[in-house]
Amino acid sequence: MEAITRDFFLYLSKNSLLNKIAQNRGGSFAAGKLIGGVDFKSSVRFIRDLNNQGLSVTVDHLGEFVDSVEVANERTEECISTIEMISKEGLDSQVSLKMTSLGLDIDRDLVVKNMTRILDTAEKHKIMVTIDMEDVPRCQATIDLFKQFKEKYSCVSTVLQAYLYRTEKDLEDLGKYQPFLRMVKGAYKESPEHAFPEKTDVDENYKKLIEQSLLNGNYTAIASHDDQIIEYTKELAKKHNIPNDRFEFQMLYGMRNKTQLELAKQGYKMRVYVPYGMDWYGYFMRRLAERPANIAFAFKGIFKK
Repeated sequence: MEAITRDFFLYLSKNSLLNKIAQNRGGSFAAGKLIGGVDFKSSVRFIRDLNNQGLSVTVDHLGEFVDSVEVANERTEECISTIEMISKEGLDSQVSLKMTSLGLDIDRDLVVKNMTRILDTAEKHKIMVTIDMEDVPRCQATIDLFKQFKEKYSCVSTVLQAYLYRTEKDLEDLGKYQPFLRMVKGAYKESPEHAFPEKTDVDENYKKLIEQSLLNGNYTAIASHDDQIIEYTKELAKKHNIPNDRFEFQMLYGMRNKTQLELAKQGYKMRVYVPYGMDWYGYFMRRLAERPANIAFAFKGIFKK
């Protein structure tokens, strides 16, 4: 049943008609519930509200698989502007982005040029930029780019996905970079050739990777709404005397709001992933596909606001 649910929402995420309808009519509905706003400026008040509740933030301008140099350059300018506004407004926020939004599918040199401009700005303002992981065909290119940027910049981090067989080796290879890593289960539809098909196997691998990352001394962000994973991380930290400033929890904006506040009150760093932009529909469908429980969390968040 879980596989059917996952496939259904992934199918919806790729429906161009529904995506167009959502862009034209759904921005005001989603703002403040599923996304911050249709642009960063309109998201600032929601980010500040989260900060005032003791929650940190990472923002993401929605949109990926860019196939135009002009759009890739526009996304770069938007990200630079966002970093500058975060600094100007004194927000407790980082930035997340995808390499395809900067032109990965067009030209590698274009991505390097655009990301270098972004990271120059991020270093100036001391704001972390996380390179989000994408699907399997783009996985190695994303890791290679992270390694290249990490040689020069301290304010860059990346994401590893627990449902991929390759991730344990990737984690080992990244060890020498002392990376800031976000650990997620994974949201793309991948074949059994590349990914664990069963949830129980994904969960076990997720736990193993969290332990490996923390014991290697990496600053680790555990991005999960799963109570089992959250409690496992807490117990692991206690067992190995890992201080709270060596890891954090991350959750999506509009989901499990009460749990987010509880974790912050318990003394854990709790970061909320706040997307913004017009392309919110595909993002939302993938989040529902990622974990069926997210469906209930999402609708609770929508109708409580």
